[in-house]
Amino acid sequence: MKRTFQPNNQKMKKDHGFFARKEAGTNLIGKRRKKGRKKLSK
Repeated sequence: MKRTFQPNNQKMKKDHGFFARKEAGTNLIGKRRKKGRKKLSK
């Protein structure tokens, strides 16, 4: 039986990466920058 988590870096970047967050339209990257986050996205 397969385990539940099957890592796929391409899919992860597509869903949670910098450009995915940038395209979200909620100014997520900007908000995280303003807060002073060291890491903005995956």
